[in-house]
Amino acid sequence: MSTTNSLDTLIQALRRLPGVGVKSAARMAFHLLQHDRAGALALSQALSQAVGSMRHCARCHTFCEAEVCEVCLDPERDATRLCVVETPADQSALERTAAFHGLYFVLMGRISPLDGIGPNDIGLKKLLDRATDGVVQEVILATNFTAEGETTAHVVSEALKNRGLRVTRLARGVPVGSELEYVDLGTIAHALADRR
Repeated sequence: MSTTNSLDTLIQALRRLPGVGVKSAARMAFHLLQHDRAGALALSQALSQAVGSMRHCARCHTFCEAEVCEVCLDPERDATRLCVVETPADQSALERTAAFHGLYFVLMGRISPLDGIGPNDIGLKKLLDRATDGVVQEVILATNFTAEGETTAHVVSEALKNRGLRVTRLARGVPVGSELEYVDLGTIAHALADRR
């Protein structure tokens, strides 16, 4: 396929998105250029504005435009509970449940020895400083249930317990509305072990 340099550049830029291969990126590029040039300009401007204005919250490390995010500034939040998540997307998912009213700390990653990412690379020291501020009483580990997420939870848990903090972990179990015969064996085993 013969394309111009600008089109190749656009396709390569779209390929940076997670889960987008060459065909999907090309399809998006052609769609934007052929059917939605106004949308392409809006996307370009929104990306440019977000990259230029978004920063990390000084307290929880999530994305925000101010020095401190709205969640950290909310006086209605329970400052004694701190929920540790891997990414801002994880924080957003927890917020959408409206079930947690404490504060957050976003690691911006997870420990992955195979990728050369250790505790210092995910801001463990900053988390320890935040969690030992004298206000936090419980740290809830809400890292993902992957090998890296479990490693991260273990390292963080040990570091926090050594400082006398109460550390809890999100429960694992059978998803609501699922049938046992279709649930993977590891999930069933964890649900049995963590039963209440």
